[in-house]
Amino acid sequence: MSKIHTEEQFESAIEAHLLANGYSALPKDGYDIERAFFPTQVIGFIRETQAEELKRIETMLGDKTDETLLKDLNFWLNSQGMLPVLRNGFKCHGRTFRVCFFKPAHGMNPTLESQYGANRLSVTRQLRYSSKNSNELDLVLSINGLPVITAELKNPMTGQTVENAIRQYKKDRDHRELLFDFKKRALVHFAMDTELAYMTTRLAGSATFFLPFNQGDEGGAGNPPNAGGYRTSYVWEQVWQRESLLDIFARFLHLQVEDKRTEDDKLIKKETMIFPRYHQLSAVRELVAASKIEGAGNNYLVEHSAGSGKSNTIGWLAHRLASLHTDADEKVFDSVIVITDRRVLDKQLQDTIYQFDHRQGVVQKIDKHSGQLADALYNGVPIIISTLQKFPHVTKQLLKMAEERGDKGDNLLPRRRCAVIIDEAHSSQSGESATDLKEVLSAWEIREETAQYGAGDEECESLEEMYRSMAKRGKQANLSFFAFTATPKHKTLSVFGRKKGGKNGQAFHTYTMRQAIEEGFIMDVLHSYTTYATYYKLIQAGAQDPQVERKSAAKALARFMRLHPYNIAQKTEIMVEHFNTMTRHKIGGRAKAMVVTGSRLEAVRYKLSFDKYIREKKYTWIKTLVAFSGEVEDDRTYMKYTETGMNNGIRETELPEKFDSPEYQVLLVAEKYQTGFDQPLLHTMYVDKRLSGIQAVQTLSRLNRMHPLKEDTFVLDFVNDREEIREAFKQYYEGSEMGEEADPNTMYAIKAELDASGIYTREELDAFVSVYFKQKKRQSHADHKALNAAIDPAVERFSILKDKDEGQAELIRGKMAAFRNLYAFLSQVIPYQDSELEKIYTFLRYLLPKLPKRESGPRYSFDDDIRLEYYRIQKISEGSINLCEGDAKSLDGPIEVGSGKLHKEELLLSQLIDVVNERFGTDFTEADQLFFDQIIEAAVEEESLKEAAAVNPQEKFSLLFSGMLQALFIERMEQNENIFGKFMNEKEFQNVVSEWISEKVYNRLRGELSERNTGQVTE
Repeated sequence: MSKIHTEEQFESAIEAHLLANGYSALPKDGYDIERAFFPTQVIGFIRETQAEELKRIETMLGDKTDETLLKDLNFWLNSQGMLPVLRNGFKCHGRTFRVCFFKPAHGMNPTLESQYGANRLSVTRQLRYSSKNSNELDLVLSINGLPVITAELKNPMTGQTVENAIRQYKKDRDHRELLFDFKKRALVHFAMDTELAYMTTRLAGSATFFLPFNQGDEGGAGNPPNAGGYRTSYVWEQVWQRESLLDIFARFLHLQVEDKRTEDDKLIKKETMIFPRYHQLSAVRELVAASKIEGAGNNYLVEHSAGSGKSNTIGWLAHRLASLHTDADEKVFDSVIVITDRRVLDKQLQDTIYQFDHRQGVVQKIDKHSGQLADALYNGVPIIISTLQKFPHVTKQLLKMAEERGDKGDNLLPRRRCAVIIDEAHSSQSGESATDLKEVLSAWEIREETAQYGAGDEECESLEEMYRSMAKRGKQANLSFFAFTATPKHKTLSVFGRKKGGKNGQAFHTYTMRQAIEEGFIMDVLHSYTTYATYYKLIQAGAQDPQVERKSAAKALARFMRLHPYNIAQKTEIMVEHFNTMTRHKIGGRAKAMVVTGSRLEAVRYKLSFDKYIREKKYTWIKTLVAFSGEVEDDRTYMKYTETGMNNGIRETELPEKFDSPEYQVLLVAEKYQTGFDQPLLHTMYVDKRLSGIQAVQTLSRLNRMHPLKEDTFVLDFVNDREEIREAFKQYYEGSEMGEEADPNTMYAIKAELDASGIYTREELDAFVSVYFKQKKRQSHADHKALNAAIDPAVERFSILKDKDEGQAELIRGKMAAFRNLYAFLSQVIPYQDSELEKIYTFLRYLLPKLPKRESGPRYSFDDDIRLEYYRIQKISEGSINLCEGDAKSLDGPIEVGSGKLHKEELLLSQLIDVVNERFGTDFTEADQLFFDQIIEAAVEEESLKEAAAVNPQEKFSLLFSGMLQALFIERMEQNENIFGKFMNEKEFQNVVSEWISEKVYNRLRGELSERNTGQVTE
C-alpha cells in the first residue's frame, strides 16, 4: 500500500524544502541530552568564526578548551537563558564568544557580513530528547547547534489534526525536560498539520496555551487554499526561511515582564516570551519593505482589531524603521516619533527595544515638557515617544536653544527624514492639531513650498504666514506616517489610506475583528445579546393644556420617563437579580458588570437605587461604584452629588484599581470608561443609553478582553435596536470600506453662496487675513483689537438677519460650518494652491464661534403636569447578533452642504404626550458640558492646586493653573475631540475656557479651605 499520504511524508516534504534552502541535516545522535544542545556543531561554529579569540584561551586550557567552552555555555544558557546568549554570547575565562551573528543593519562592514553568512541552521528529525523515556520530537530546528524551535506535525489524511499535536505537547511532553524549560533552550514550539498552525513559547502541561499562527482566510481565521501545496507551507517556506528565522531571533522575539496582582493581592512579576503572531510579522515586514522602496513622504494605514497585540507591533516597527537602510546603505529615516497617550506603551517600548539594542539612549520618552521634546529632536534621538500636544510649543523652544548656543540662525531643526507612528489614529490626529507636528518636523520643506505658493504674488511677503499655513496642512516629502487604528473613520481612510485594487482609502495591512474573535484573542460581545422594551402611558395631571414646542417638550417627556422612580426601580431589579443569579458566578466567581446610563443624573439615581435594592435584599456580596464627572444636583431632591462622594472617598484616579479588586462588582457609568478601559473580568453590560455607530462599537467592546476563565459575555439592552447594533459592528467586522468621497466642487459652490450672502465683505476678509498672518516679528498687542474689528461687522449682519429670518440665518451658519469642515478635510488630501480658500477658511474658523448661539428652544419640566398611568417592561429578543449575514455599510465622507433648516412646531401638551406614548426611547446626552465638569473635578483633587489656592490671589493662581489645565485636557482628549481641538487650536476659545475653569476651581478650593478652617474653630 502506498505511503504517500502519511505524516512521515509530510515531515519529509518540510525537511526537503529546508535542506534545499540553506539548512543542513543535523543527525540526532549528535544531541547531548544532559546539556540539551549539539556540542560538535557549537564548537565547529566557534572555531570557524572566532579562531583568534579561541587561540587566546587555548594557550591556557590546551586540550580542555572544548569541554570548558561547553561547560561555560551550558552555565550561561541555564542562568541567563537562550535568547540573551544568542544575542550577546557567553563568557569563558573572561573572553566573550558568540553563538550566533545576526545581520547588520547595513552592508558597510564586510567582516560582519561574513560572520552572518557563517551561521549554521539545521533540522533534526525524530529527536529523542529525554533520558527518562524514548519519546521523539518530529522536528527540531537549531542555530549553530543550539535548539531554538520544536515542532509536532499531524496529518488529517490519517485521522489526526493539529489538536492532536497540541494534546501531545500538553500530555506527553514534560515541560521540566531541559529542552522544554522556559527560556533555557527551545524558545518556541509549533503544533501543525497541513491546514492550521499553532505555537507557544511556554510549555506548562495541561495549562499550556497555544496561539493561532495562521494567515487568515478572507477576513476570518484559518489559511487560504494553496494551489502550489499545503495551506501551512508559509511556515517553513517564509517564517522558517534562513534569513527570516535569524531576523526573528534578532529583532522580534523578546521577554515581556509585567507586574501582576494575584487573587490575594500580592504583586508578582509575570514573564512572557513574545514570539510574533503571523499578522504582526507580516505587517512589520511589509511596512519596512515598502518604506525601503518608497522612502520618506508616504502614509500607511494599519487597521488592526483589538486583540491584535498592537503595542508589540508598534515596538517592532519603531525599532526596524530606526535602523532601516536602503540597498545603497543610506538611512531611510533619521528619527522615529511614536505619538501615543498610553503610558503603558512608553515603558513597554523602552523595555522591548533595549532587549534588541543593548544601548541606553535609543529610546527617549518625552514626559516633562516641550523643551525636552525639542532637545530630543535637535539631537536626533533614534526613537522618541511623545504626545501630539507637545509639538505646538517646540518652535519657541528651538529658538531658545539657538539663542543659548549663540546661534543667530533659524529656529529650524536640521533637515531630517522622520517616520511618525500614530498609536491610535483618530480625527484629532489627522486634523488641525497634526499641523504643528508637520511644521516642526518639516520646517525646511514647508519653507520651500511656501516660496513656491507665493511665486509671482505681489503680496507674497505680507502673506508668507498664510502660505506657510497652506503648506503645512498637506503631505510632506520628509515625513512618513504609520497610523494604527481598530475603528477608522472616513477621514482616517482618506488621509492615511492608499489606492489598492482600484479603490481609494484602503488600509495597507488589515487584521479584522472577525479574525481576532475566531482566533480567540477577543470575545464576541454580541454572542449573547438580550433586548428589553418598555411600554408605558403618560396622562396629563394638570387642568391646563398649554401650547408647547414639540421637540423641546418631547425631550422633557423622555427625560421624565427615564428618570421616573418606578422606571429606575424596575430596571434596577432586573439588573441586580440577573447579576446575582447569573453573572456573579462567571469567571470563577469573579465576574463584574457595567451599567451604561444616559446622563449623569441617571447614573446618580441608579447608584442610589442599586444600593437601596442591594441593602433590602441583603446581597452583601454585591458592591457598586459610580463614574461621572463634576457635580450633579438632583432637581427632585435638590441634593448635590459627586463621584468621589458617592464612592465613599475613592478618587477618580483610584477607581479603576478599586474596581479591579474583589471588593466591587458593578460599575455604573455616565460618559466615562466607555473607551480605552481594559478590564478582563468585565462580563456583563447593562445598557440604558442610546448607542450608535462607532460609539456602539467602542462601548460594547469593553467586554471583549480575554481572561483564562472567561467563556462568554452578556449584554442586556433596554434601549437599542438589534439591527442598528449589528450595522455598527458590521462596518468593522471584516475591515472597513471607504464610501462616498467629498466632492471638491461642492466646496467651491458653498463658497460662492457664502460670498453672495452679504454676511462679510471682501475688504473685511482681507483685513482679517492681513493681521492674522502677519509675520511674528511684526506682531503687536493691537492685533487682537484689529482682528475683532475685522470680524465684528459680519457678526452684526448675521445677528440682524437672525432677528429678521432665523431660518435663513441658520442655513448660512450651516454653510459656513460645512465649508470649514470640507476645507480642513480636503486640504490634507488634495494639495490646494488657491489662497482664496485658505483666507475664507481662516476667517470662518474665528467668525463661527462669535456668532450668536443657536436657540435650543424652551426648556420644560412636566413633573407636576403629567403622571405615569401604565408601565410594563418586557424581554423582546435574546441570542446572538450574527455579523456574518448581510452587507457592511461603507464609511462615507463629509458631504454636507449646510442645508439644514429650522422647524419649530407647536402643539398642545396633551397631544405631545400621545406622540411620546407611541414613539419613545430617544436619548440626548450633554457630553460637551460634562467634559468641562470632569476637568474641574479632576483639578480640585490636585494637592498642588489646593496649596496654591490657599496662599495666592486668583490672578496668580490662574497663572500657576494654566500649565496643568492643558495637561488635564490632553489626558481626556479622546472623551471630546471637538472641544479638545478647539481648545488647542483656537487661542481665544482657550483663553475664555481657561479663565472660566480657573475661576470655578479657585472658588471651589477656597470654599473648601474656608469650610475646613470654620470646622477647626468650631471644634
